[in-house]
Amino acid sequence: MNLIKYKNYFFALSLLIIIPGLIALAVWGLAMGIDFVGGTLWEVKFIEAQKTVSPGQFQDFLNQKGAQVSSVAATSHDSILVRMRISDETKIAEIRDQAKSSLGQIQDLRLETVGPTISKELTSKALVAVGLAIIGIVAYITWAFRKLPEPASSIAFGFCTIFALIHDVVVVVGIFAILGHFAKIEVDSLFITALLTVIGFSVHDTIVVFDRIRENLKTHSGFSFEEIVNHSILQTFARSLNTSLTVVFVLLALLLFGGESIKVFVLALLIGIVSGTYSSIFNAAPLLVVWNKITARSRK
Repeated sequence: MNLIKYKNYFFALSLLIIIPGLIALAVWGLAMGIDFVGGTLWEVKFIEAQKTVSPGQFQDFLNQKGAQVSSVAATSHDSILVRMRISDETKIAEIRDQAKSSLGQIQDLRLETVGPTISKELTSKALVAVGLAIIGIVAYITWAFRKLPEPASSIAFGFCTIFALIHDVVVVVGIFAILGHFAKIEVDSLFITALLTVIGFSVHDTIVVFDRIRENLKTHSGFSFEEIVNHSILQTFARSLNTSLTVVFVLLALLLFGGESIKVFVLALLIGIVSGTYSSIFNAAPLLVVWNKITARSRK
């Protein structure tokens, strides 16, 4: 099977996924959670209420009181999880008292407030963490593939690894920009954790394929570079797919049956791992072939 022959179709599929996400990111941006813009996370349970209070009813009540609700959802503990833009403790206490008098006795299961100063600091630290992770990966790839047989180049291996990494980050961020606009899904600090995990997983998958290419360059010197890359992809295809599927099944179970507080984290991981598996096999390795053809023409 010659997968490299269809490399342009693989690149086109990636563009079809990336371009709408980039447009959404430029037009709407990410729906930032309280971790980044400040606000309050409030999980409340109604006890001895006169009637059952639905998340929608509670949201209407909070909006009437000026709480600036970002999202509200029922949890598996028969409670309601609310994200509000306000962080004034006096205002929150006032709203709690009004809820008790209007809706019935309530119990606070969780109440977390993030001020604007902390949220700005968290945003800058998140950007630094992602940047340092990428720099560290570039340094590692440069060192790990410093000695390669001809016609391979350590620069090409490093560039293609970073391309696959950026591809996966852009896919996740772009999809969340779309979900943030249409489904009102906000990103929080766990989203950054998911991005860093996706970066690591993407590089891991890519290195598995690239390491096999390096070994085959030494043992299959009589074949063309394109044939060696294609053979290496086929050799590692089952391993990469099986490894990813085991993770995907676990994440699907968490997404369907896990708690509300980790759904954004799990969804980001799920999208990133699927994208990482695809980019490592169908983008990074074929891009090596494109790079090799371009450098071969320039040498001539």
